[in-house]
Amino acid sequence: MRNGDTPQLIGRAPHLQTLQDAVDRARHGDGSCVVVVGDAGAGKSSLLDAVLAQAQQESAEGAGWRVLTASGVQAEAQLPYAALHSVLRPVMERTATIPAGQRAALRAAFGMEDAAGSEPFLIALATLSALSDEAANRPVLLVIDDAHWLDRPSQDVIGFLARRVGRERIALVLATRPGESTFPQQPGVTVLAADPLNEEQAGTLLDRTGPQLSATDRQHVLDEAAGIPLALVELPAMWATQRVGDRPRRPGGVPLNDRLEQSFVYRLQDLPDRTRDSLLVAAIDSETRTPEILAAASRLASRTLDISVLDPAQRAGLIRYDESQIRFRHPLVRSGIVQREPAARVQNAHRALAEVLDDEPYRQVWHRAYSVVGPDDSIADDLEHAHTESLRRGSAPAAIAALERSAELTQNPQVKGRRLLLAAEHAFSLGRADLVDRLVSAASVLPLTPLDRGRMEWLSEIFNDGVPGDGARIFELAELAADAAASADTDLALNLLMGAALRCWWAEPGDRARHHVVEVTQRLSHAETDPRYTAVLAVADPLHSATTAKRLYDAVVLETLTDANQLRLYGMAAHAVSDPEAVIDFLSRAESRLREQGRLAMLSHAVTMQILNHIELGNWDQAVTCSAEGLLLAQESGQPVWDTGTHSLKAIVEALRGNHEESEAIAARAELEANGRRLSDLLACVLIARGFAALTDGRPSDALDLLLRVFDEHDIAYHPTERFHAVAYLAEAAVRSGRHDDIRNLIQVLDAEAAITPSPTLHVHLDYAHAVLEPDSRAEAVYRKALADVPIRWSLARARLELAFGSWLRRQRRVAESRGMLRSAAATLTSIGADYWSEQARNELRAAGERLTDTPAAGVETLSAQELQIARLAAQGLSNREIGARLFLSPRTVGSHLYRIFPKLGVSSRAQLAARLQPA
Repeated sequence: MRNGDTPQLIGRAPHLQTLQDAVDRARHGDGSCVVVVGDAGAGKSSLLDAVLAQAQQESAEGAGWRVLTASGVQAEAQLPYAALHSVLRPVMERTATIPAGQRAALRAAFGMEDAAGSEPFLIALATLSALSDEAANRPVLLVIDDAHWLDRPSQDVIGFLARRVGRERIALVLATRPGESTFPQQPGVTVLAADPLNEEQAGTLLDRTGPQLSATDRQHVLDEAAGIPLALVELPAMWATQRVGDRPRRPGGVPLNDRLEQSFVYRLQDLPDRTRDSLLVAAIDSETRTPEILAAASRLASRTLDISVLDPAQRAGLIRYDESQIRFRHPLVRSGIVQREPAARVQNAHRALAEVLDDEPYRQVWHRAYSVVGPDDSIADDLEHAHTESLRRGSAPAAIAALERSAELTQNPQVKGRRLLLAAEHAFSLGRADLVDRLVSAASVLPLTPLDRGRMEWLSEIFNDGVPGDGARIFELAELAADAAASADTDLALNLLMGAALRCWWAEPGDRARHHVVEVTQRLSHAETDPRYTAVLAVADPLHSATTAKRLYDAVVLETLTDANQLRLYGMAAHAVSDPEAVIDFLSRAESRLREQGRLAMLSHAVTMQILNHIELGNWDQAVTCSAEGLLLAQESGQPVWDTGTHSLKAIVEALRGNHEESEAIAARAELEANGRRLSDLLACVLIARGFAALTDGRPSDALDLLLRVFDEHDIAYHPTERFHAVAYLAEAAVRSGRHDDIRNLIQVLDAEAAITPSPTLHVHLDYAHAVLEPDSRAEAVYRKALADVPIRWSLARARLELAFGSWLRRQRRVAESRGMLRSAAATLTSIGADYWSEQARNELRAAGERLTDTPAAGVETLSAQELQIARLAAQGLSNREIGARLFLSPRTVGSHLYRIFPKLGVSSRAQLAARLQPA
């Protein structure tokens, strides 16, 4: 398209070329998302119109684009997925072939099906699946104007798409205002800033739109327009109406957007009253349907109106309409109409709309809510009821808005407080600490019931875990829990105790506080079967309550447990106790269900808590995969603490793999963020990562100094059970640096702790420590007992014991005996990817007289974490669609990954993957 085809495109040729290039790439499978950012009138809409015109022309020529469009509307902000429904309406038939769970979630979001509340990410995945299926037949162009005014759930879906269309024949082109949308911050998005035109470009445009202006007026318009294309189009006509004699009346300090809005509003004054009635209804309506708008306008005007009433508005250049839809020429027209009308008229228009929406009670109650100013308990009750519909459609933000407005209209202060706290609970589900704090603060000044007061304290606590030394707050939460239990609200009691327990986990509060949380928990009647009960005991006091917690979760029949959150809580308890096998068993099962349900926030917890435990069991490639996905999920679901936690664990993974610079960079970032909140748990992981890095870098004395801090009760990085994961490495560092005596007393302390906790990690690590520290005269028996006791699934622990024992045997001149141990150790450590120790085993074998040849690279190490995940799932026989559903990718993206995976692994079919991925 040439610059001259549309006045507002003057000066926008580079932007238009970038947009068209992106659309062209998408046609060939290189999907893209481009966001045009600019103030109102910057020409964003004209750029989108040009892209649409080009696609429509290509379609007419046989290119076959599927064009989908939508525009953000301020009034839609409280209607979940309104914009998404508008986008997908033309391709809803594609949902018939997507997975049933996704299809049900999408239909529930649109109010087309009664179903339980759906997770937003499952709805987003369903959208991706439907568009991907459509793109398999013809490329898809999705164009959205005023994206900053989309309802929040639709924005989230578009953001999800933007990150995942890279290998699809899908182009997303969006227009938004600066600072009003999350899109520019999303990875994978190209941002084009529609800056003001320069002086030459502005002059060229004004010559076309205001040739009648005198030289003086021309300069005035240029000054006022400040390079904004829409202003250069609209102000010339407005200028003639703002003269006092021969001098222009300057608008003074009125913002440009307001002046442009006034230029549209000025045209309203000559319109018939009934036309203005119709425009007012259209301006506040979240839908664009002509029959609905005319029906409501007829109520407002108290007479029947037909479609001809819209003609004057179209002639004035304010709208475009047909029998099905009414579209405003520019969003400023809509806002100008609403701003011009008295508040009472706007309320009457909302009331008129509500009267014609009997078949849509959800929209109806919102218009009723906008139609009143003072308290109205009837509408407040209906809004509280409507919030459940928002949840059913998968939109917690809309539910929160409904409850807030309900509270505003409520007269009873206790009921008002309850509704605000309920809204805060939903804000917690979104991870919105700022919103929770605001809602709780509003409720705190109201006369709450005792139970609601306890609920408020729990909500106040949720995002404030881990203040060090704050034992008083832990006692306060425990006492509130006791009060809740006395009022027979065990659910609230367990929630409060979970908050107290997490404070005990993130930072060291002292034994007295820990024991009090456990004591109050154990007083709860008939609560032992609730997984929160087990989790509270383990998390609050993982050393002294480990025996009880392990008894409780060991009694669970895993195959009968299907609730993802219950599985997650039992996995959390096992993680606190340091029981890797139980952690993996519970959390891998939880992970599968959370993937099916699209619950990314909880999935991030389930994935991240597996990292250390996969390391212990020798599943290092799984640990790598979990750390990569855990970071993505934490960022995508907006959980900064879990993001920091995953970074600290990823630093451990990279340290063990010998990637020292990367490990230190990650650890430094995690340390900075954890120090800000003095989170001892995460700081312990940072020190462990640095200690492991020093050990695998050949600096055992440095490693010992770093790791000893994790065992020092006076150090901020001390943690009662995270330190268990460092015991064996601490012993190895002491042996290699010749500093055995530095840890003998510590080992005795750990032995005493092992007598009161069944923690498998502590016992396995202590077995290694005793073996390598034992004098030669008694070492063999200790080695053999440790090897006999190591659990079957602990391949890393067994291999490191075999390496240490084989090395000891060789030093005792029992060379022939040593070789078997060393061969087994070398094979296992190589398959795990523990290069530092596998090289030690190979060197010991050479010293034992064994001739070794270099082992060719297996190819697996060339895969990224996501590629390895996809390869494994494909090797299990899952289809591309099934893999995509698990990893929140489209089938086409999965296929593209496999296309690159096959040559990396030297295979040509899925059937060969399983053998290629087997450990050497």
